[in-house]
Formats: sequence, structure tokens, C-alpha cells
Amino acid sequence: MTTKKTGYLLGAIAGAGVMAAAVAGAGMRLPAAHAELAPGLIKASTAPIFAPPPGAPLSFADIFERVSPAVVSINVTSRVDPAALRQIPGFGIIPRGPQLGPDGGGEDEGGRTEQGQPRLPTQRSSGSGFFISADGYVVTNNHVVENAESIKVVLKDESELEAEVVGRDEATDLAVLKVKGRRGPFPFVNFEGAGKPRVGDWVITVGNPFGLGGTATAGIVSAYGRDIGETFVDYIQIDAPINRGNSGGPTFDVYGRVIGVNTAIFSPSGGSVGIGFAIPAEVADATTKQLINGGKVERGYIGATIQNFTAEMAEAQGLGDQKGAIVADISAGGPSQRAGLQVGDVVTSVNGTSIKSSSELTRQVARVRAGELLRLSVIRDGKPRVVEIRSGVRPSERELAANDNTPGAAGRTPPGVVAPAKAPVLGMSRGAIDEPTRTRLNLPPEVRGALVEQVDLASDAGTKGVRRGDVITRTNDRTVAAPADVAAAVDAAKKAGRTNVVVWVYRNGRTAFLPLKVSG
Repeated sequence: MTTKKTGYLLGAIAGAGVMAAAVAGAGMRLPAAHAELAPGLIKASTAPIFAPPPGAPLSFADIFERVSPAVVSINVTSRVDPAALRQIPGFGIIPRGPQLGPDGGGEDEGGRTEQGQPRLPTQRSSGSGFFISADGYVVTNNHVVENAESIKVVLKDESELEAEVVGRDEATDLAVLKVKGRRGPFPFVNFEGAGKPRVGDWVITVGNPFGLGGTATAGIVSAYGRDIGETFVDYIQIDAPINRGNSGGPTFDVYGRVIGVNTAIFSPSGGSVGIGFAIPAEVADATTKQLINGGKVERGYIGATIQNFTAEMAEAQGLGDQKGAIVADISAGGPSQRAGLQVGDVVTSVNGTSIKSSSELTRQVARVRAGELLRLSVIRDGKPRVVEIRSGVRPSERELAANDNTPGAAGRTPPGVVAPAKAPVLGMSRGAIDEPTRTRLNLPPEVRGALVEQVDLASDAGTKGVRRGDVITRTNDRTVAAPADVAAAVDAAKKAGRTNVVVWVYRNGRTAFLPLKVSG
């Protein structure tokens, strides 16, 4: 992506001793009479002072002085169920800041509401934010304020202002506040929309780590497009130290423009190990504008469950190195069903934009407004076609989670599964689905296939999560009506020289696609 540059700051970051020498005496020589050290002093170095490398700033002080008045600390009082704290698997979220315990209001974990229900414990916590307008709008993270009972914004001059939530967006973890009690104008900063730093360029973060407001740290952009399990954001990875309490604070480029909003760290200890993640400015800018204008964010929706279309799946279907997203399920009565999208379709582009993963498809769909037309290029039964879908409005993340009927007890064997009678194929023994079995497993009438009766845990199927009670409904381009159909599909794949087959696995109302190795 093209990066616009308007100039460079020259200099270098050096150790404190070298920095002081460079500022106070670069290019100077002490007279010989003063060259000897006084008793008790140690000469640190006689090495000459070199010019800094091009592109490295001598100091970030000018940037910090210019932007820091717009950065605020956010103090929150809230009641939070510890079991409901937002987490990204494998990542250390920077949630709020150090927990300071009860707020002294006389209520603890044993308190009761007027209705007699247990009252959740009170906690005070802190995060970061920054003004984006002179009239007092503040951007921060959703997880900083989502359960807030009261919010106070602390400015650089240590004055405190109460604030209220204008809007929150759980999907991007962004929120907008509005301060009360003062008209302004407030110092503010802008999102960078024209260009962005390259990987390796300097960045500076300002925030409130561990309650230490007005803290600046510096580093470089480490990578773009990091996927850490969140649907709508390709994160910027930075190595500028960010810690608990930095949540919601800005990341600046060397021109003082906001290029990201700090939101998460990767850490086994909970502290910075040099891997932090920021929401890109273009995402934050678009989201916060919608929150200010309407209090919520509306996204496009097609009503389909999707998976990554992997290299193994492509090989199994003879599609070379084709990438995309495969449709695993269609919501009844949703936009996709009305438009004729089918389970097993491989989506390769949306409105002309290439799709390489399920996340990319979700983001492309989310960008459109309700009622707009989406042209999906798909591969169905090995042939390309176009499906036109009129977008709906995406439900909230909570509503989607409530409708997710994915089984929660992995490995549970459904009742009524009989002992295996067929020779294993792909590490699985299969059986037919008779009516008593269909009743016991609560299988809909339209679900046909081969019942998985036993799985070798050491097989590819076993390691990828296939278990007893699953139903194989299709392998590659073959519909499975009986256990023998699975073996026939595997034999056909071997004769075609393929090393994988794609198995359609039905479980608890959902279909998943698994590429399974045919060798052995």
C-alpha cells in the first residue's frame, strides 16, 4: 500500500550518557587544562560521537508535547461478573488496569439488591482515551467502559470531568464518551487517513499504564494485518511497550497523527513483552463516526456460517491453490437462503474484491449497508458462478452468540450409538442411520449420510475433532447416502492422485468442513 511521506525527523535514540553528551557537547573539545578528571570521577568513554542514522528521531519530546494534552486517563467504577470478562484466547487483554477493590460504599460480594438478588462486587479501574473533537468527544475501548456505573476523565492538568457513554461497539472494542461540565474547547488529535507508517517506522504511544497517567513509550510498527481472533479488525502489531491501563490510548506516527487505538497485548505474564496490538485508524475513524451519529454501528449481513477454504480442501476438490471461504451453514429465511447461496459454495470474491479467508468475507460483507447488493463469486461443484445477495442488518454479537447451537461438551457420546460394524475408513467406522437412531440423535428428516460410530483418536479425523455421533453428509462432490459412499469417495480421490478429501460433518444443527488425509 502506498505510503505518503512529508519529511523525516533525523537523529537517533541513544543511551542517557551519550544523549547528554550529544546535546551538550557534540563537536566540542575541552581545553587541555580541563581534560583531567577530578578525584573520584570516572571517565565514561573517549569514543567520538557519530551522527545519527537517517530516519531516526533524536527525541520524541516535541511530538509528546504537542499531542499529550489530548490524551486522558479514564477512571471507571463498575460492577463486573469476573466470569464475563472479555478475553481473546491466548492473548492478554489489557482490561481496565489494576483492580483497586471495593469502592468503600459499604457493599461487597455478599451485598443484595432491593429485589434480594446478590449484587456483583464493585471495582474501580482505569484505562486511557483521547479527544477527537474540540467539543469533548473521547475515544476509548469498549471493554474499559462496558459495565461502568460512573466514568471520570482526567485531563493532563489533573482536572477531572464526568463523562457519559455516547455509544459502544463490542465487535471492534471501541467506545465514544462525551465529557460533561465544561464547554471546551478541548485539545484534540486526528486519525490518519491518508497514509500510514511502514513496517519498521517509529511510533509513540501515550496512555495510563497501571494508573500512571501521561506515560509515553516508543517503538516501531512490527506488522500489519494481524488476526487475533476478532472478526472485524486486522490489527497493527507494535513493539512500543503497552500495559494494563493503556487500553483505549492512541498510537501516533512521528507527525503526531493517530494511526491506531491500543487494545490488546500478547503476554504470558500480563505485562508487556513487546507484542502489542492496535485497532487501525481507518477502522476506528469509521466506527467512532457512526457511534457519534447514531450511538451504534450497523453492519451488513448475509445469514451464513463460513469457514476458511484451506489448501487441503482445495487439493481435495482439484482446485489447485484456490483460496476463499466455504459456506458451512445457511440461516433459515436469511438473505443467503433467499438469494440461493448453498452450503458448500466457495466464495472467492465480493463485489470484485478477492476473498482469501472467512475473516475477509465477513469484513467485506460488514462494510455494506442494509439493502445494498452484494455480488458473490462462488465455486459450486467445481464451476464458477455469481450469487447476488441483498444485505440485511447484522444482529449484535450477543444475539449471534445466543443463536449459536454449537455443542459445548466436546467428546460427549450421544446416546444410542451402537458398536461399529463397518471397516474403518479415514480412521472412522461408519454405520447407517435408521429411524430409531434418527429419533435418538434428534436428527432432522433432511439430514442423510453415514453415522460416525467410532473414531481412531490418532487418525487425522480424530485429531481434527470428529467424534461418535457425527454424521458425514458429503465427501468432496459426492453426496453420502450410505457408509459405503465414504469409502468410494476416498478410493476415487486416491485414483485421482489427491492426498485429501473434504468431509462434510453435521453436528447439532451445524455443518463443518474438514480436509482429511487419505494416506494410510
